[in-house]
Amino acid sequence: MSDHKFRIAILASGSGSNAEEIFKHFKNHPAIEVSLLLSNNPGAYALERAKKFNIPAAVFTREEFKNGAIIQSLFAEHKITHIVLAGFLWLIPDYLIKDFPNKIINIHPALLPKFGGKGMYGMKVHEAVKANLESETGITIHEVNEHYDEGKIIFQASCSVTGDDTPESIAKKVHALEYEHFPKVIEQWITGYRA
Repeated sequence: MSDHKFRIAILASGSGSNAEEIFKHFKNHPAIEVSLLLSNNPGAYALERAKKFNIPAAVFTREEFKNGAIIQSLFAEHKITHIVLAGFLWLIPDYLIKDFPNKIINIHPALLPKFGGKGMYGMKVHEAVKANLESETGITIHEVNEHYDEGKIIFQASCSVTGDDTPESIAKKVHALEYEHFPKVIEQWITGYRA
C-alpha cells in the first residue's frame, strides 16, 4: 500500500450507522482509507460494524481520552491524517485540535447554529425541532474546534418538517441526508476537491 493515502480515524459512541456508510464509501478508494474506529462506549454497535469491514477498532475511557497518550499512539501507529466524528458525544480535547488542525470533521443532525451545543444530540435535537414547530431541519457538517458545534461550517442540507412529523419521522429524514451526503463531503473535504 502506498504511503500517499489519507487515513481516517472515525470516533463513534453509538450504533455507527454513519460510520458504516463511510466504510462502504471508502472501501476501495484510491486515495483515502478508513484505518481505525475508536469508541468511548464498549457496547457501541459501531465496533461490530468495524469488525465486519476488517477495520481495527479500540475502546477508550474518559481518562485515556483526556490524557491523550494512548489515543495519540494509536493515531501514530495507524498514520492517521484526518478524524471524523460520527455520532461521537464528547468534546474533543485541545491536544487533538492542535495535532489535527482543520483535520477534524463532525456531522450534526440540525441546521446549525440552531439546536447545537452541549447536550444537543440524537433524538434530543429532533424533539427540540418538533417542539419549536420548525418548518425545516437538516444536517450540518462542520470542522471541529474547542467548542461544541461551533467550527467552520462546510456543508448543510435541509429537509422539510410538517405538522404530521414526529421526532422519530424527523430522525428518519435527517438520517437519509446523513447517509447521502456525509461520505461524499468527507471525500471532498479531504481531497480539497469542490464539486
